[in-house]
Amino acid sequence: MLRIAIPNKGTLSAPASQMLRDAGYRQRTDPKDLVCRDEANNVEFFYLRPRDIATYVGSGDLDLGITGRDLLVDSGVPAAELLDLGFGGATFRWAAPAGTLTSADEIAGRRIATAYPGVVEQHLAEHNLKADVVRLDGAVENAVRLGVADVIADVVETGATLRQAGLVTIGEPILRSSAVLIGRHATAAPNGVAQLMRRLQGVLVARSYVMLAYDVRADLLEQATGLTPGIESPTVSPLHREGWVAVQAMVLRKEVHRIMDELYELGARAILVTDIHNCRL
Repeated sequence: MLRIAIPNKGTLSAPASQMLRDAGYRQRTDPKDLVCRDEANNVEFFYLRPRDIATYVGSGDLDLGITGRDLLVDSGVPAAELLDLGFGGATFRWAAPAGTLTSADEIAGRRIATAYPGVVEQHLAEHNLKADVVRLDGAVENAVRLGVADVIADVVETGATLRQAGLVTIGEPILRSSAVLIGRHATAAPNGVAQLMRRLQGVLVARSYVMLAYDVRADLLEQATGLTPGIESPTVSPLHREGWVAVQAMVLRKEVHRIMDELYELGARAILVTDIHNCRL
């Protein structure tokens, strides 16, 4: 039976479970449950602290896990990212008091406070920089004011919390994180992994695309399908009305309104959009 770790709480927990439900897997109904067996799919889910998931997968005690890329990097364990799941985005950046630093290179030799020492140390090593890393469990914005550090490294969203602490971001992001499916390094994939990944990829595509259907004159078909080429090619069917055809194609959700406008201007009519709940490509 495939054994998979899922975040038991936090911002990744609900989206991870929902994505698995959308992929056809059973999930717990009681948030206090620690284990959920999906006999139909031969999978067992374990609900763990997000920060511990990479450790369990890297040790081989569990086959797969869903966690943040930041937590995977921070753990330093032998686990590999298999698939970006497209939710739980976060950006890690340097921050320092306004006017003290002008570039990230200037952090060399300084004290850096962070709740993610593994992320920071990897970044320092990759850029051949040396600094003192001070590990804190949270509220790192106060570290500079309290004299614990000269610089911080933390998740930055709007920057409002940093500004309240008199800090500004420095240089490029340290890491762009999101939820990822992880597995063990250098081991043969257990049974069921390929199916799980196909299902999750199907959910990702379904969330990014919609099905667009419309009618258009046959002499405008070439121009119309230029706007809606589909994944491989559009489906085209003759209509009872002579000289007209019906077209169906998958288009990116974020572009659908622009495409609908352009199709209408071209002369297409009966333009309809349908959600895709899942797919296999």
